[in-house]
Amino acid sequence: MPPQSRSRSRPPGPRGEPVFGNSRQYARDPFGFLTACEAVYGDVVSVDFGPLSAYVLTNPADIERVLVGDHARYRKPEFQADELGRLLGNGLLLSEGETWRRQRRLAAPAFDMSRVAGIADTMTAHAEATVERWSTGDDLDLEAEMARLTVRIIADAMLGVDLSAERVRAIQETLDPLGKRFEPDPVRFVTPDWLPTRGNRAFEDAVERLEGVVDDIVEERRGTEGDADADNPPMDLLSILLRARNRGEVSDQQLRDEVLTMLLAGHDTTALTLTYAGYLLAEHPAAEGRLHAELDSVLDGAPTFADVRELTYLDRVLQETMRLYPPVYAMFREPLVDVKLGGYRIPEGAAVMCPQWAVHRSPRWWDDPERFDPDRWTRERAADRPRFAHFPFGGGPRHCIGKQFSLLEATLILAVIGREYRLDYCGDGPLDLQGSLTMHPEGGMPMRVERR
Repeated sequence: MPPQSRSRSRPPGPRGEPVFGNSRQYARDPFGFLTACEAVYGDVVSVDFGPLSAYVLTNPADIERVLVGDHARYRKPEFQADELGRLLGNGLLLSEGETWRRQRRLAAPAFDMSRVAGIADTMTAHAEATVERWSTGDDLDLEAEMARLTVRIIADAMLGVDLSAERVRAIQETLDPLGKRFEPDPVRFVTPDWLPTRGNRAFEDAVERLEGVVDDIVEERRGTEGDADADNPPMDLLSILLRARNRGEVSDQQLRDEVLTMLLAGHDTTALTLTYAGYLLAEHPAAEGRLHAELDSVLDGAPTFADVRELTYLDRVLQETMRLYPPVYAMFREPLVDVKLGGYRIPEGAAVMCPQWAVHRSPRWWDDPERFDPDRWTRERAADRPRFAHFPFGGGPRHCIGKQFSLLEATLILAVIGREYRLDYCGDGPLDLQGSLTMHPEGGMPMRVERR
């Protein structure tokens, strides 16, 4: 087909049904749906989610163009701002334009690598406190354990507070109704937020409880943030925000939005990466054995920041885990003007989906893509791979600000666990996955821990 004609046509895609389009297919199995779209229709796929038209991109070159090369022509989509706005407000994850740039600059010192390196011992101490409560033969939910651990770490490192067990429990109790709000559901998608359904009431109650926890944390920290003119003011994110609030640069609402965003987004994805890493190692004893051998060779006691660069196999395990089970399994952008991708015209205001799940498992970019193979991350094997065949942290100016924090945290926690324990998966059959804002194992991750 001539390029000019092709650019005016609509990309191919699965046939939908009246009113709901493809939304019910997607809701039943978002992961199978995305895999099928990539396999059958190629680089650009047209899908219909009822009131929302979307274009799924499965070629790394197109994804790189959206996230990096032409990033100024895109924004976070309106439908996400509407859904997430009640929860995260105008925090760093959702803000746009100059507001986002100002917030990113403000937050950057808290995530500077020199500061993050200094937090390594804190991360290790929290991880050791967690595994000290374990005993050989214990049955536990690894997802819940990792979520409790990572929320304590993000609160300590970025908010400057030591969360009590009661506060951790209060946060965890909000996560289920919050997560259900963002599960694919074609009926809820067309249900007004103001309608007093059971789901809407549960969501509002959870948001209010979580805001109460955040407000208590902020109030507790007021007066401890230090003076910006002092030689060594505290550089955790909440101290930075409080000093900006004192200067009139940040409102109380903006401060709450940023703290809430950090508390939720700052712990969930790392906890899930560790959860899936534990599952994959339990299911692949040879890989677990190699990891244990590396830990025994490198570590002389508790893992430190200096040890991290020597834990090369552990790093490959984490990269391969995020390939097979990316916690953020799809991300969206919205073009500000008509754009052309893969030879097709994508109209202004449409939803553009970049699905990590489908791209990370595509045989076009990966040999034997369903196989857990940490050695695919050796320098030699990774050299010719397209850059955005793997993008668990997004990319471009809006890549995850906490990427290095998260990778260091995951490395140290997995090292602490692997130094002491091996894991046995206690579930029946393959994982059932639940899509929400992030991808969770259905029913948690049942594990039995055995001391090495």
